[in-house]
Amino acid sequence: MKTLGKKIRLLRHQKGWSQEDVAKRLDISIPAFSKIETGITDVNLSRLEQIATLFEMTVVQLLTFNDADPDQKVVNELEAIHKKLMDRETEVIDLQKKVIELFEELRHSRVTA
Repeated sequence: MKTLGKKIRLLRHQKGWSQEDVAKRLDISIPAFSKIETGITDVNLSRLEQIATLFEMTVVQLLTFNDADPDQKVVNELEAIHKKLMDRETEVIDLQKKVIELFEELRHSRVTA
């Protein structure tokens, strides 16, 4: 599990905000916010609620943000890609069958004509 500070830093980067931007929004000094991100300072519940609100999340969402195992994410993505690939392969096989059927119809019509 990632530390809370790393989660907050990731969210801040996703928003394109600097430490100064977030510190101003939280009404704290830049060094105080930096200590939150680096894990030097423990965050109390009211500050946690303030940070969650800033990032438009609940406290639970903030605490569990990005907790999924990165390896599992890769596995899930690969499984989804594999399924799409298998679906496309089935489509190609069906289209090949149709082409063969049409070719046979065309050949048969030329023989009878």
